[in-house]
Amino acid sequence: MTSTLIWIVVALVAIGLYLSWTAGRLDRLHSRIDAARAALDAQLLRRASVAQELATAGVLDPAASMVLYEAAHAARQAEEDQREVAESDLSQALRAVFGATEQVEAVRAARGGEDAARELAQAVRRVPMARRFHNDAVRAARALRRHRKVRWFRLAGHAPFPLAFEMDDEPPTALADRPGT
Repeated sequence: MTSTLIWIVVALVAIGLYLSWTAGRLDRLHSRIDAARAALDAQLLRRASVAQELATAGVLDPAASMVLYEAAHAARQAEEDQREVAESDLSQALRAVFGATEQVEAVRAARGGEDAARELAQAVRRVPMARRFHNDAVRAARALRRHRKVRWFRLAGHAPFPLAFEMDDEPPTALADRPGT
C-alpha cells in the first residue's frame, strides 16, 4: 500500500512539473508575441513617419505627395481594428509613388534626398521581417494552445488568443532592389 501511494505521489508530481513547464513555455511565447508586436509597431510607425516626412519635403510631385501623406497619416492614426487595412493602404501608396525608378532617382537628386531614400528603403524592408517574426511567434503559441492539456487545465489563463497581423507589406520594386541601401 505504501509503495503504491509513493508511486501515485511521484506520478502526480511528474504530471504537475510537466504542466508547470508547459504553462511556463506558453507564458514565454506570449511574452515573445508582446515583444514582437512592439517591434512591429515600431517599424510600422517608422515607415509611416518616413513616408510622411518625404511627402511634406517637397521633393515629390504634388499628387504623389498628397497620396503618400494621406496614406501615411491614416496609418499613423488608425484604430487597432483598422490598422491592418491602413498599413496595407500605405504599402499600396508606396508602390504607386515609388513603383518607377525615376521617382526614386528624383528623390535621391534632391537636397538630402539620398538619406531620405535610404531611410525609406530600410523602413520598407524591415516591416516584412518584423511582421514575419510576430506571426511566427503567434503561430507557435497557437499550436501550443491547441493541445488538449492546455485547454483542459486552462494553462493559458485569461490571455487572449493570439492573432496574426495580416497586411500587404510588399515593398516598391524601385526601393527594394537598391544595392547598398
